[in-house]
Amino acid sequence: MECKVVVADDEQTIVSAIAYALVREGFQVETATDGEEALRKVESFHPHVLVLDVMMPKLSGYDVCRKLQDRKDITILLLTVKNDIVDKLVGLELGADDYMTKPFDLREVVARVKALYRRLEKNTAIQQKDAVIVGALQLHLEQRTVFSHQQEIVLTPKEFDLLALLLTHLKRVFTREELLDLVWGMDYEGGTRTVDIHIQRLRAKLGREHQHLLQTVYGFGYKAVGEPS
Repeated sequence: MECKVVVADDEQTIVSAIAYALVREGFQVETATDGEEALRKVESFHPHVLVLDVMMPKLSGYDVCRKLQDRKDITILLLTVKNDIVDKLVGLELGADDYMTKPFDLREVVARVKALYRRLEKNTAIQQKDAVIVGALQLHLEQRTVFSHQQEIVLTPKEFDLLALLLTHLKRVFTREELLDLVWGMDYEGGTRTVDIHIQRLRAKLGREHQHLLQTVYGFGYKAVGEPS
């Protein structure tokens, strides 16, 4: 499966440079210069990776992330000129999977896109037919879907990966560093706060009935509890 990427930035020189570098690596690339156009390209082109600038006209990168929060099959690399941890955390809270601060080396952008795609490809290739069922929660590894009482709970790729890891290892305590390594990969530089943000997002999406499944082990990390069905 060939990787498809949408590159969105209001600076045409940046868009052209990133697109050129990705095309040279064999990726299919579409471009956009504002947030509204980025969303249209996502809907029509169905990319695997969205390289998204934060500061864009019409819709900011944050706005685009908000509108794509229910995505299941696209990963987001956020670009920002700011080096403030608050801005990075805002992007992660809105569902971004990785971020880079301008100025950047094009080779690193390509490497980050490749890493995001490899993880997405690996996760969609999981061939396990049995569902993981904990109480009323059903997690289907092959289809990458989650249901509660036959109602689907839509998760981003990283949210699903994190939940799947915890539910397939019930009662095992993972440190934040272990979760970061196993879900995001050793080359991810987002820091362990990324894990906390995704746990918060999962608890919110799972709702009050299932929030108890994901427990904080203070001073250490997280674990999932419950009885498998």
